[in-house]
Amino acid sequence: MVAQGYIVDLKKPLVFQVGHLGEAYQEWVHQPIVSKEGPRFFQSDFWEFLTRTVWWAVPTIWLPVVCWSVSRSMAMGHTAAEIAAMVVFGIFIWTLMEYTLHRFLFHIKTKTYWANTAHYLLHGCHHKHPMDGLRLVFPPAATAILCVPFFNIIKVFATPSTTPALFGGGLLGYVLYDCTHYYLHHGQPSKDPARNLKRYHLNHHFRIQDKGFGITSSLWDRVFGTLPPAKESLRKR
Repeated sequence: MVAQGYIVDLKKPLVFQVGHLGEAYQEWVHQPIVSKEGPRFFQSDFWEFLTRTVWWAVPTIWLPVVCWSVSRSMAMGHTAAEIAAMVVFGIFIWTLMEYTLHRFLFHIKTKTYWANTAHYLLHGCHHKHPMDGLRLVFPPAATAILCVPFFNIIKVFATPSTTPALFGGGLLGYVLYDCTHYYLHHGQPSKDPARNLKRYHLNHHFRIQDKGFGITSSLWDRVFGTLPPAKESLRKR
């Protein structure tokens, strides 16, 4: 593929190529290649391994952390009803984070070499190869790093006894998000709301990529005015 005089060789590791596209990167990355075979990112087998994650690793690794976090608040005297409310509120907080990160970070406009490279690693690769099943969920190492500031932010606004349950709720929201995201790409829902949510998300990928930033729901798209027009919706598959 040729863009701004630079040729991206899809048969070679991509990560250190895409930065050379400059201002043409945005157009290139939003022209999806629909194939279940993912591209190679790095020449190094070690770094390549770190970019690939099976979907079931997300609940396997993080649900025990959710349970442990919730149990800490329970051990500090909170009732089951209070714990449930905190977990639900944590999930609610996550939905706003999900929307905010997707809209303002994952879809940030870049044009310099390192900015393009970082964007491709973060989210651009998903738009270029939306059916790559091993790069649909966050690698555990990246999630662990992001958990640290998330937990510390909650500590600022919550009490010591409510922080663990709120964090657990937010982390549960993340697990639901990543598993839902995988299902929307590779599942075949036959009934609503899952079927409609799949159409909604594929619309974001293939029709109108600057709207429809919600994954688990369209709530925040409705609140902030980024809901795709009805006429842009994909037909039922």
